[in-house]
Amino acid sequence: MKRFLIGMVVVLASGLWSLPSAAAQQALPAGSLAIKVLAEKKVAALPAGPLFWRLENFPTLAQAQAAAGSTGLAAEAQGKVWLITLGPAGGLSAGGTKVAEVGPLPPVVAPEYLLRINEPRGSPGSITIVHTHPGTEAFYVLTGELCMRTPQGVIRVSAGRTEAGTGADIPVQVSSCGSTDLRGLVMFLVDATKPFSSPAKFP
Repeated sequence: MKRFLIGMVVVLASGLWSLPSAAAQQALPAGSLAIKVLAEKKVAALPAGPLFWRLENFPTLAQAQAAAGSTGLAAEAQGKVWLITLGPAGGLSAGGTKVAEVGPLPPVVAPEYLLRINEPRGSPGSITIVHTHPGTEAFYVLTGELCMRTPQGVIRVSAGRTEAGTGADIPVQVSSCGSTDLRGLVMFLVDATKPFSSPAKFP
């Protein structure tokens, strides 16, 4: 059991956008960006055309879950209920209030897909290690400011703004770079048959 807990702390300290438990979250070393998995599902196929993530608020989690189709994920974050749906631009779910839309996303081709919503949280200066994903990620910042570093430079995303991330296997490092604590939503579309995240280095 002790070996298992030590292993979990190592995974979390690496900042690979995954958080198995609340207990493990408390064991994060200083300076790490805490990550909580809010929802995920695997799908065999994707909607046609350029894809976007649509973020909507609902009165209750049950209503959001009822409105979620095959590519929708319902979750609670920052005192609100969210339905986050992967699909074409311009959509709207019955009963939902549209908040934002982010895309188009870099294309992902895989035998099976994992859709995941993570919630990053951290004080100014919190950071992940450099890593890659076998697919794409996109960001919506609730509070604070998020910085995404890639081989092409650094992109800053302030509260209320969105940003589409990099394509598959491109090194990235994410940090809380504002003057207040970061809270956000990160939407992933990745190859479900490969490791969700891997350590990497910038060229």
